[in-house]
Amino acid sequence: MTELDRVFAHIDAHRDDHVARLMDYLKHPSISAHDIGIREVASLLVETLQALGMEAEAVPTKGHPMVLGRRADAPGAPTVLLYGHYDVQPADPLEAWDSPPFEPTIRDGRIYARGAGDNKGQHFAQLLAIEAHLAVHGKLPCNVIVLLEGEEEIGSPRIADFVRDHADRLKADLVVTADGPLHPSGRAILNFGVRGMAGFDLVVRTGRTDAHSGNHGGTMPNAIWTLVHLLATMKTPDGRITIDGLHDPILPPTEAERAAADALPVDLDGYMQEMGLERLDAPADRPYHDRLMFHPTLTINGLHGGYDGPGSKTVLPCAAVAKCDIRLVPDMTPDQALDRVRAHVARHAPEVEVIARGGMLPSRTPIDSPYTAPLVEALRAARGEDPYLYPSMGGSLPDYVFTKILGLPAFGTPYANADEANHAPNENIEIELFHAGIRTGAALLDRLGRMERPA
Repeated sequence: MTELDRVFAHIDAHRDDHVARLMDYLKHPSISAHDIGIREVASLLVETLQALGMEAEAVPTKGHPMVLGRRADAPGAPTVLLYGHYDVQPADPLEAWDSPPFEPTIRDGRIYARGAGDNKGQHFAQLLAIEAHLAVHGKLPCNVIVLLEGEEEIGSPRIADFVRDHADRLKADLVVTADGPLHPSGRAILNFGVRGMAGFDLVVRTGRTDAHSGNHGGTMPNAIWTLVHLLATMKTPDGRITIDGLHDPILPPTEAERAAADALPVDLDGYMQEMGLERLDAPADRPYHDRLMFHPTLTINGLHGGYDGPGSKTVLPCAAVAKCDIRLVPDMTPDQALDRVRAHVARHAPEVEVIARGGMLPSRTPIDSPYTAPLVEALRAARGEDPYLYPSMGGSLPDYVFTKILGLPAFGTPYANADEANHAPNENIEIELFHAGIRTGAALLDRLGRMERPA
């Protein structure tokens, strides 16, 4: 029996205990948007890390604290920074939950609770993997830093400053995040990047007050039509974003990224049926994974103004707002994208104001990183099959603070089921996948400990 096999045996023997402890963790609300339970959960995590023999503390920020822990058992071995977030989304609408969101419940082999998949269940699996190595061997095969954020669900507004200010405490060789879903087939994923995001509002006022659409129709400009016409200049019906200069910084995928994306399977019919779609968004000929990895998007999140209540109200609206976001790919930046939006709006509708709502840089780690092979080996050892290699995921995480500020390769190894319903009612994680996540975390530490630290 190998050293890792002994750790796996320990994990298998403690399945019920691990599930019970996760359910106890999920009972504690930690809603960052409402500042509910944040400091209590941060303190709980510090105690958990200290029980693992780590130097640990909740580091204050101008917002919610960062939980930071470190244990160095293996001089000369790599140091892995395990990132996660302990904050969760609000549970609304409460009436849509089949069981209370902070009273974890097991149904059909799944744990249902807010945070079960995003992200408490996943980073707790990593901590249990550390615990398993210590229980079996008394030490870790590689060095570990744990960073758990309390503001990820509100856009990680302070993590960049935190990483800059504490770079000396975050000296690692690579970063691994367990977050997000597995492939819909249940197969593991090794993810190398994330898209960034730039959010903004388009705001216009064309008059002092809403007016009668008969008495003033044809004389007073309609604020909603002003935005509709502007938005139509920003994207064509065939899917082209027509904001001048927006695409200029984009780096095309490398040959390795292109090959990895082309190798990914997709059940397009199944996806469209699940989402209730009759067609994909334009352009029609763009490959599925290319849409999520290699191209920016322009999304209208909401268009508000006038009257939308029951019955009829013949009102001519004097004010309107369009909430939008642009998903960014390397080497776009939020500032560059918003500058291009402002220039476009100034040309087409100068009376419209552009209000920035924050953003996040994209991130990409090369597929030929020296850490790719040991991570693939770890996933294979834990799950019995090779993972799919994803050059990027479609969503956004603050990986840029690791790749661009610390200069570290950053990887994602999701543990949760594809239908985890994160951010939605009845969020859940399959118990078998939680268990597989603990095994994956243990194998990751083992394989990193076996490799020679790259120069």
